[in-house]
Amino acid sequence: MSQPAFSIGIDLGTTHCALSYVDLAACDGEQVSQQVLPIPQLTAPGSVESLGLLPSFIYLPHASELASGDLSLPWTAEQDYAVGEMARSRGAATPIRLVSSAKSWLCHAGVDRRAAILPNDAPPEVERLSPLTASLRYLAHLRAAWDQAQPEAPFVEQEVVVTIPASFDPAARELTAEAARAAGCERMILLEEPQAALYSWIEKSSGGWRKQVQPGDIILVVDVGGGTSDFSLIAVIERDGNLELHRVAVGEHILLGGDNMDLALAYAVAGKLAAHGSKLDAWQLRALTHACRTAKEALLGDPGLASVPLVIASRGARLIGGSLRSELTRDELSATLIDGFFPPAAIGDRPQGRGRGGLTQLGLPYAQDAAVTRHLAAFLARQVAATADLEGFSSRLPADASFLHPTAVLFNGGVFKSALLSERTLATINSWLAAEGAAAARLLAGADLDLAVARGAAYYGYVRRGQGVRIRGGTARAYYVAVESVMPAVPGMEPPVQALCLAPFGMEEGSEAALPAMEFGLVVGEQVRFRFFGSSVRRQDHVGTLLDEWEPDELQELDEIQTTLPADGRAAGEVVRVRLHARVTEAGTLELEALPHDGAQRWKVEFDVRAGAGD
Repeated sequence: MSQPAFSIGIDLGTTHCALSYVDLAACDGEQVSQQVLPIPQLTAPGSVESLGLLPSFIYLPHASELASGDLSLPWTAEQDYAVGEMARSRGAATPIRLVSSAKSWLCHAGVDRRAAILPNDAPPEVERLSPLTASLRYLAHLRAAWDQAQPEAPFVEQEVVVTIPASFDPAARELTAEAARAAGCERMILLEEPQAALYSWIEKSSGGWRKQVQPGDIILVVDVGGGTSDFSLIAVIERDGNLELHRVAVGEHILLGGDNMDLALAYAVAGKLAAHGSKLDAWQLRALTHACRTAKEALLGDPGLASVPLVIASRGARLIGGSLRSELTRDELSATLIDGFFPPAAIGDRPQGRGRGGLTQLGLPYAQDAAVTRHLAAFLARQVAATADLEGFSSRLPADASFLHPTAVLFNGGVFKSALLSERTLATINSWLAAEGAAAARLLAGADLDLAVARGAAYYGYVRRGQGVRIRGGTARAYYVAVESVMPAVPGMEPPVQALCLAPFGMEEGSEAALPAMEFGLVVGEQVRFRFFGSSVRRQDHVGTLLDEWEPDELQELDEIQTTLPADGRAAGEVVRVRLHARVTEAGTLELEALPHDGAQRWKVEFDVRAGAGD
């Protein structure tokens, strides 16, 4: 395979996708030649325009809904669905045919992410897609757009960096990597979105970032996107006279973002309509939610707009004109988002739970508390010891500190296009710092909130070639596998388990870890289950650490894998003596292999919960 001419960065977002690229031959040190690819897409039946963003929506029209050629793109006339702007606008009127939030579903362990489940509440006659297939279609569209624009530099020959939330677990990472490989990303790397945002800030500074941060700084990246809220902490250290960046912590996976805000806005508008005697049914509320998303983006993108009109199709014949009309004002937007999602909070506040019904509809496991500020307080308090063992940081935090004190804040995500939201968040953080006698955190300004992630990903591909500055950090968590104890049968009691550390916190991509002195029994030839755990706070554990007990907030259980490992000549249910070998791939996914005491066979346990995971 030829050497890549470009480093391509892809932001595979919940509400938008974007593609940026760096011309590797035209770069010199920290002077980078970088552009954003305009993406051809349908904006109306038969109408194609090139836009800077590709909305992450797929519309599945009825067979008789559109005329021949209405879905044609420059590279194909065979497609029977729409991706992008037309999908979003047409789906707002017919939401039962709209696939959205595929990225959030891709990380939902409670569903089969390979099954055709989207749109999740569509009637039986509507075609459905799996979250994996939807992600593949977005990536395939981006690949086709690239190949049309750069026919001399085929997509499959370039280095591609695909971004994911920092909080994605190994299963969601592997599924994303699988979709990327299926779309032709043969040289594929995964990168956490908050890191990509910081890389973009660094690249835009053209070397000036060193004047804005100093050794001892703790940079807090607050990324509130379409589907998730992600928090990361990055430390600035000095080594051999050079500044280095080390990612020291990431938050838990929080399904809280623009999707929640769109729904909140829809309920606010529905309340106005109800006050005038117009009550919406469930179908209309879904359509209104999509309309509010578009209105929100318009208001956040244009500070001069005072309001955006809303039209909701009617399902009854009583209404003149066959539709309901309202508007979303800037004041309503600000009140709903600020008071509902960024309320004042103390550092001791924690996300609030609520009583839940015994039965619930199948859907995304959204956070129960909508307050981003309370989730952020919990994250900083949980990571109070994140820099305790980092050179030069041990004396910077007071002994009685109740949370890790950030010194700088970088915002990312379209939500922060509203200066009111970024100002409220920074003011809240600084109120916590002031209460503990710490200096206020400063804002790292200049981020491109729509394109930072894609631009940072493309820059990272360049950095990996030995240029620029690289953020160190490796895995965002330590990972463990459960080892079941051997004990006599006791009625009503499950055998206790230990947690074996396979990959410690910060294990670098492309590195491997063997446990040569430890042997375990592997059950082959019958269905078994593998339990995995992750920890963002246990930083002292090393490969082979075996935990007999742990606190509930130290380890979080990840997806369970049920599989039957091939016996290959052994008796079903036989226990084979094996050594374990873990590897963090260059792409950033985690692999576990079991090697027998005698023989050359290997059993690989995949982390993507696919059928027949052992091979």
